[in-house]
Amino acid sequence: MSRGVRVAIAGTGFIGAVHARSARLAGASLVGVAASSPESARRAAATLGAERAFESADELVAADDVDVVHICTPNHLHVPLAEAALAAGKHVILEKPIAMDAESAQTLADAAARSGKIAAVPFVYRFYPTVREARERVRTGSTGPVRLIHGTYLQDWLLKSTDDNWRVEEDLGGASRAFADIGSHWCDLAEFVTGHRIVRLCARTLIANAERTKSEAHAAFSSANGSGEQRSVGTEDAAVVQFETDQGAVGSTVISQISAGRKNRLWLEIDGGEEALQFCQEEPEDLWVGRRESATIIKRDPEHLSAAAQRYAVLPAGHPQGYADCFDAFTAEVYEAVETGAVADGLPVFADGLRAARLTDAVLRSAREDRWVDVSIEAAGVTG
Repeated sequence: MSRGVRVAIAGTGFIGAVHARSARLAGASLVGVAASSPESARRAAATLGAERAFESADELVAADDVDVVHICTPNHLHVPLAEAALAAGKHVILEKPIAMDAESAQTLADAAARSGKIAAVPFVYRFYPTVREARERVRTGSTGPVRLIHGTYLQDWLLKSTDDNWRVEEDLGGASRAFADIGSHWCDLAEFVTGHRIVRLCARTLIANAERTKSEAHAAFSSANGSGEQRSVGTEDAAVVQFETDQGAVGSTVISQISAGRKNRLWLEIDGGEEALQFCQEEPEDLWVGRRESATIIKRDPEHLSAAAQRYAVLPAGHPQGYADCFDAFTAEVYEAVETGAVADGLPVFADGLRAARLTDAVLRSAREDRWVDVSIEAAGVTG
């Protein structure tokens, strides 16, 4: 439990509210918020329990009484705000994608490395106890050599041509939508659990709705009202990716924001020489373990998990933990790192955000050029 960390949040939509909740639960002081306008910031400050509303995000990142800046804005603002926050001596939590392209992500990762500050990215699916259990089984050799990595991340909130959000706009969200938004989560989780790195891939992308009805105030995960002008769409609704890893495994994933009935189905299977492991984000209390002679379910029971997973199993078995609990654990670990300087194993940082940006660029390049492409696994660091 953090007692002395002072935080401020830029961006007060769905994900900004999630950040605010986790900050309060971690014991931080929510100094203030900034939104799309001063009026919106004042409303959000009252709703989220912030001490004050900042007139702008630029004012927020420079404030003297803020230790950690949470950046939850549309993607095009990520790099300038994160750079300003780091230059002002702040620690940063930055929503993914951390930048609109890999080159900008590298610049940002370098700036974070030079700053010496904690710079984290909410790849929060890492914080499910069953995910940590799967990672430990791979790490200790119980799973055997990893041969096949496959799965999906499916949503339906942009199924209809009348569904809209700022992420659809290339100038606000970037050239990639579905893969940058949720494919990045799937790839991060697959690499985190297995320890493998994707080094080569072949991708196909799909724009199912070539035109959408523009809705200025449309929020994420809610239906648009169908009013507004029609405009063309340049970002993908779905992507299918085949890949090879640096340790000889092969795999595939299907990423979609147009799969009817699927709300947030991140599904990952790892097939090893001794067993297979399967995790589903919508059923996170169970880790499926398959062997030739049997298939079993490992329950999220603190008494029977490995030490690596027990740390995150904060409730007794049968008392479900979910997405918000993962966000709470991530936020608390960031604040602990801010206070102590000790970064916990598995805390996702800007280097992981850079990794996601490189994979996204490779997916777009492969789809555009109709070929397999290589993916760099060079570690992030200070260049020049």
